[in-house]
Amino acid sequence: MNDDYQFFVKQVHTLTGVNLRLYKQPQMERRLAALGERSGYANLRAYAEALCSNPWLVEECLDRMTINVSSFYRNYARWEQLKTRVLPKLPNTSALKVWSAACSSGEEPYTLAMVLDEMGIPLKEGKLFATDLDASMTERAEQAIYDERALKEMPASVRRVYMDRRGDGSYKVIPSIRSRVLFKRLNLLSDPYPRECDLIVCRNVLIYFTEEAKQDIYKRFARSLAVGGVLFVGSTEQMFRPEQHGFQSIEPFFYQKVV
Repeated sequence: MNDDYQFFVKQVHTLTGVNLRLYKQPQMERRLAALGERSGYANLRAYAEALCSNPWLVEECLDRMTINVSSFYRNYARWEQLKTRVLPKLPNTSALKVWSAACSSGEEPYTLAMVLDEMGIPLKEGKLFATDLDASMTERAEQAIYDERALKEMPASVRRVYMDRRGDGSYKVIPSIRSRVLFKRLNLLSDPYPRECDLIVCRNVLIYFTEEAKQDIYKRFARSLAVGGVLFVGSTEQMFRPEQHGFQSIEPFFYQKVV
């Protein structure tokens, strides 16, 4: 780790509590160096020093260093898998506790809420929990307004039922679905996790962490799930030895807690 990046990592941890040592360095260093350069700073040390006196710059940095790429029904086949092959295997579908971890701008948890509504499965406490490191993303998610690109994989039949078209051509999630999702900020590397979850969805995020951090998160997800609960991960995030965390693979990208 070069001196400028090490200094930047220390400053970010002091200012935000985010430990960049647990993220893969090459990708993160390139992303941050490019951001600092676009903001007019000669190197990461100068950029880090500027963060100390500019809260807006800190928020912008957090926004850019997290991965905020999402859409409704992303990888549609996986959602069909969830509906037809995974949810029926949960031990108790009379009411589910569901957590969308690293939810970005909200497309994923709203998709979850739509799937559960279609299947007539209620939520425990009437809410689905959705969290992200970036508070600006959860604030945006609460507005529930999206452009048409975010809906490209959403079936037309779902769009007609759950989305309202606005005058400017954007779409808004209907109130009955919006009210079922509770958004909050959560750092997967340091904050407490919800407990006794029946389903956790965390997709296309863990690939940016170091192997050590990723394994620790898998352990924490296992503790967060009720026995029989399921973890749904991204297409590049399969576990090679799920049994070491108390999981068994029940479908590609789906792991059920067995102990």
